[in-house]
Amino acid sequence: MLLERRTLGLVEDDPVMGESLVQRLEIEGASVEWWRSVGAAKRALAGGASAKDAIICDIRLPDGSGEDVFLGAAEGVNPPPFLFMTGFADVNQAVRLIRSGAGDYLTKPFDMTDFLTRISQLIGSGIETSEPVLGVSPAMVGLERLLSRISRSASNVLITGETGVGKEVCARYLHQNSNASKGPFIAVNCAAIPEELLESELFGHEKGALSGAASRHLGYAERAKGGTLFLDEIGDLSLRLQSKLLRLIESRTFSRVGGETVIAFEGRLLCATNLDLREAIKSGKFREDLFYRINVVAVEVPPLRARPEDVVWLADMFMDEIASDRELCPTGLSELAVTALKRHDWPGNVRELRNRIERASLLALGPWVMPGDLFPDQASGNGAVLSQDGMALGSLDAARDDAERQHILRALRSTGGAITPAAKLLCISRTTMWEKMRRLNIEVSEHERAE
Repeated sequence: MLLERRTLGLVEDDPVMGESLVQRLEIEGASVEWWRSVGAAKRALAGGASAKDAIICDIRLPDGSGEDVFLGAAEGVNPPPFLFMTGFADVNQAVRLIRSGAGDYLTKPFDMTDFLTRISQLIGSGIETSEPVLGVSPAMVGLERLLSRISRSASNVLITGETGVGKEVCARYLHQNSNASKGPFIAVNCAAIPEELLESELFGHEKGALSGAASRHLGYAERAKGGTLFLDEIGDLSLRLQSKLLRLIESRTFSRVGGETVIAFEGRLLCATNLDLREAIKSGKFREDLFYRINVVAVEVPPLRARPEDVVWLADMFMDEIASDRELCPTGLSELAVTALKRHDWPGNVRELRNRIERASLLALGPWVMPGDLFPDQASGNGAVLSQDGMALGSLDAARDDAERQHILRALRSTGGAITPAAKLLCISRTTMWEKMRRLNIEVSEHERAE
């Protein structure tokens, strides 16, 4: 039997549901203790029920929340994994609990076979045996666990986080662990494509629909058939394109520019942004109905400074990747370099770390990467040269980048953070503006903090 000799705890106040679950679990060979309230469950857990193989817990209970039961159990030694049963309105709470280490969740109503399979998988995964993919910090281990759970569904996911934290890496992880993994992964940076071309790139166009359109063009939505369409920087879409994307989500159909044929969208949609879309809704820059469509499941990727355990782990991984691509590379990171990595606050997040490791691998003269290889543009302790008066001298490139960065920030401040008007002030294209912002690690909201 599926759960033979397993001991389970059930927290469920509905007598019909509770009795049904107990009967089925016992048929599968499990021994079940049923608690009908938060209080009863917490008392049992405090009395030693944490020795159970798993706890199955409803979110909404008459005297509190299933979260209270989970937090109480987490205070004990070797707490059991939790499977939460939740209504659609409580999905975000369940997702948050999984990131905290809960285990898994099911949305009511659920299939009994799926329910039993999830419990079996949960018990079998009590000891982590696979190597981490996203990071070794508690935050990233929890995030990886969450992504593994939601990868099995077809729900739209909104991934948020600062520039450079690895939102696309998380999207690719979702794709690779989903039923769409054999299909294509189509990544689109909505901020990097000029507004006048973006609609054609997203939805395609018919021959003659645009100036120079000599043939039919298949857009990203059509090319994502059987796979995943990942829209990065979704907050940069114009309101007009937001309405077209909303139609694609609601009807699962779209039409090419200049065409009348209705085409089925047969991919999974993942979106990402570094902006606060709720604030964008308040200012009229983002549609509220679209926000709720793309934000079925919310996933936030923490900045690198909030998970210092990942810095050296990522650096070593990048060193290995670079070494596999090149014949001559440093042996590894010196102890001084490791210390310098840990002290840096990483304003550019994982992208900055990757760039610094790659540059250091090229610049290092000896077998080990030194602090000066990683941070040639910073203080003397990190490798900059001291002038005769004791002042640290960075490179000319670093000085030029700093001046350019400050000028761009002033332009963004004058336009309230709007990229296109700021690009016009600087006499450059929107695409060039975006590339400079990306290279210099400038976020749209950063103008508010500029001096």
